[in-house]
Amino acid sequence: MRQRLAAVVHAIRATGGRLTWLPWLACTAAVLSPVAGVAQANLGELAVKATYLYKFPPFVEWPAGGLPAGENFTLCIVGDDPFGAMLDRAVEGQQVKDRPIVVRRLAIFNGDGGCQMVYATGSSAQPVPAILAALRGKPILSVTDGERDAKGMLNFVIADNRVRFEIDDKTAADSGFVISSKLLSLASHVRPRL
Repeated sequence: MRQRLAAVVHAIRATGGRLTWLPWLACTAAVLSPVAGVAQANLGELAVKATYLYKFPPFVEWPAGGLPAGENFTLCIVGDDPFGAMLDRAVEGQQVKDRPIVVRRLAIFNGDGGCQMVYATGSSAQPVPAILAALRGKPILSVTDGERDAKGMLNFVIADNRVRFEIDDKTAADSGFVISSKLLSLASHVRPRL
């Protein structure tokens, strides 16, 4: 299973961020997610989520000043990290708008950290609603996980044993983000902007 996941991550990275990844990734998610064992399902689910995390940003326009010139693109995991080294390997050599992707892990988000994107997993030190409250009004793309009341601009869900994502386009627009119609079309649910 690990070899299959490594091959999938390698194949996805080989697309070089071209638009052709969208249909391929949808097929990959469909194949990887419905695996037999719980451990295998978790590995498959995490591999798909790791891939989505670095493939989302090219289809999002940040508000003015949200992507400072000449810096790295920083993806922050806030709370418990489910990926370990898997995410670091997945983003190695990848770029967002000509910026290398750097993964940072934070126990809590206090409004600073140089993050352009936050995957809010939460922890006992700072649950997801508190992370989202700290992100409100900042030019930081928020991603959450699961069927919670507090959801980010993008939210992972499991539907029909597959990793899917929802988009809260209203919250994104309120914070100055523009999400590509291509990405919106792949979401399992979209809360429209008004």
